[in-house]
Amino acid sequence: MTDHVSTHQAEEDARNEDILIYVNGRIVPKAQAVVSVYDSGFMLGDGVWEGIRLYNGRWTFLDEHIGRLFEAAKAIDLDIGLTPEQVISAVLETQKANGMVTDAHARLMLTRGVKTRPFQHPKLSQRGPTMVIIMEHSRQKLPRPIRLATVPHLRGLPMTQDPKLNSHSKLNCILACIAAEKAGADEALMLDVHGFVNTTNACNFFIVRKGAVWTSTGDYCMNGITRQKVIDLCHANDIPVFERNFSLVETYSADEAFLTGTFGAQTPVGSIDGRVIGSGQMGPMTERLRGLYKAMVGA
Repeated sequence: MTDHVSTHQAEEDARNEDILIYVNGRIVPKAQAVVSVYDSGFMLGDGVWEGIRLYNGRWTFLDEHIGRLFEAAKAIDLDIGLTPEQVISAVLETQKANGMVTDAHARLMLTRGVKTRPFQHPKLSQRGPTMVIIMEHSRQKLPRPIRLATVPHLRGLPMTQDPKLNSHSKLNCILACIAAEKAGADEALMLDVHGFVNTTNACNFFIVRKGAVWTSTGDYCMNGITRQKVIDLCHANDIPVFERNFSLVETYSADEAFLTGTFGAQTPVGSIDGRVIGSGQMGPMTERLRGLYKAMVGA
């Protein structure tokens, strides 16, 4: 099957060939935006990141994303060396240099920096941290709802690699995505350590049953900012919403399913493991929540 799509699939935009990228305090052309092969992020995936989205001149939920970035850095004992206000200034400086006003996506990455030798001990990272901001013109282009396949890879326990950490080490999720594509789907539906439906390899997961919105407990997944905004919108608009354990049986018979994430906001799911979900198209609850979310962010 060759018609795979992705939750991060965007329209082609020629302007992205000429973007300027922030690298350690300098804003440089794309071809010059490089880091050392000794960088701890390249070498070991030792770093954290955030994705943020620009709508009509405003970075959506920027303070919350920067707060989560600093929380993650503290968790891995990485000293950013900047204040949250200075990081926000770097984002705004990069935006201004690129002349972006709307429909842009930024990936803000922090690593422990350049190592003196190619080994894992964090004390070998003596030049750092490394901070990079990649900012692209980006508008989602999704020709159809996403197809998911359940995979054996789990989003697991906090004592291994806490799934609440937005780390550069994404191999587990990449392997899950590969397994899903091998099964003919677009992305992976991942279970938690107890076998309950959890998340996808890239986004948070929701189903709709009899007018109620369900998502996982959040114990074993990234508690996404967009995920929480959808939960908040449900509460504010008298839509029943539950954070609960549920199984594949309940998922297959759902009326609707959708994904949430910074890039795609709310992305409809058409099928899971070959079972058509609802009509196979975007359902009325997903459409309603998309409208409420767009109004919230001013999109």
